[in-house]
Amino acid sequence: MEKALVLFAHGARAATWAAPFQRLRDLTAARRPDCAVSLAFLELMTPTLPDEVRALVALGARDITIVPIFLGQGGHLLRDLPLLLDQLRASHPQATFRTVPAVGEDPGVLAAMAAYCAGVAEIPS
Repeated sequence: MEKALVLFAHGARAATWAAPFQRLRDLTAARRPDCAVSLAFLELMTPTLPDEVRALVALGARDITIVPIFLGQGGHLLRDLPLLLDQLRASHPQATFRTVPAVGEDPGVLAAMAAYCAGVAEIPS
């Protein structure tokens, strides 16, 4: 596939930490059959973003969107991701890369999280 979405998460030492991100990848893939949807990590887990992009490009991906699955634009997204993108562009000039803001900064995502939080809290009447 020419189009790819890479869900980009931080990573953790506990393997079980990745389970919700894997489910998110699978749910996203079900909604986007026109794209290769994958998951990559900044650190502590594999595949790393460079490894995943290398695999996608080898399969023919040329239009790659990186979706940071972070709650906000912290240091990793402000410093680390731009450096990674520079390296990816240099390593894969045949592909175009774009990134979007952190998922937690999207108003719809925040609304869904607020609805969840409000729904689990018992509010006295």
